[in-house]
Amino acid sequence: MKEQSKNKSTRRAFLKQGLVAGAGIAAGTGLISSLLDARTSESVEKVKVMTTDGQIREVDKAQLKLPRVSREESHYGIPGRKFVMVIDLAKCKNARKCVEACQKGHHLPKGQEFMKIYLLQDSDKTSPYWFPKPCFHCDNPLCVSVCPVGATYKRSDGIVLVDNERCIGCKFCMTGCPYSSRVFAWKHYPEFDEDKEPYSPEAGSPGKEGTVSKCDFCPDLIRVGKVPYCVSACPMGVIYFGDIDEDTVTNGTDTFQFSQLIKDRAGYRYLENLGTRPCVYYLPPVDRQYDVSLGFGDLNEEIKNRYNETPYVKKHKP
Repeated sequence: MKEQSKNKSTRRAFLKQGLVAGAGIAAGTGLISSLLDARTSESVEKVKVMTTDGQIREVDKAQLKLPRVSREESHYGIPGRKFVMVIDLAKCKNARKCVEACQKGHHLPKGQEFMKIYLLQDSDKTSPYWFPKPCFHCDNPLCVSVCPVGATYKRSDGIVLVDNERCIGCKFCMTGCPYSSRVFAWKHYPEFDEDKEPYSPEAGSPGKEGTVSKCDFCPDLIRVGKVPYCVSACPMGVIYFGDIDEDTVTNGTDTFQFSQLIKDRAGYRYLENLGTRPCVYYLPPVDRQYDVSLGFGDLNEEIKNRYNETPYVKKHKP
């Protein structure tokens, strides 16, 4: 890729790129300032981080932990940040690890998904491709403008959250969202009661009965130096996350200059004509790495049948 700023880790042990907010860790305060192994960091007292000047250092695990912010504090974004996500459609094969990790991290019941994966095909003369779809955390969010009680709000760091303590379940936000990114809690979930800490919209949990919830970019993880669940879980490195102002995104293994990546790969925002200005960008499914049929291999029948309504899809199913 021409004139692209790219920093590739040579050690798989440093698996996932940390996102450091506030004071920063070791020598760096940049967003892409630590490189953490998400699979092992929870089980050791020391973790290794990479600072913005490229130095590997060991720090106490406790240094990466921050207490849960209060409900009031969660309304303010992380200072100096503007988060962005990039999804590379050429790499996706519908492994669904992003969906599963999101459900587990947010304690979602079966059937509730913040991250959804669609199968798209633009015409009978084009090829189908897998399309992961989180909440787009729009800069002009229609869901915020229609909420009558201020339960849905946009923060200075670009994240759109839902305050379940304020939500009255009117579903105006669900109607206003053109991307169908929200889910409604029709019943009470015991998982909500297991969280003994004071409620915070940043904490990953299912919505209270009669309220709306959605993908939140995992701000509780960001505050402790980790990428969102979907990013760290994807085995193909499909999802990149970073800071649009810092102009850097990472999938944990590869780090790119955001502006150059979008330019070189003709990145776009889904349904740009709606004027919502999403904070999620897509890289077109050009030179796809996997045949779309591979995405049906490990699916149960219920999930596999979701794709029956996709035009032209039956000829691609195994």
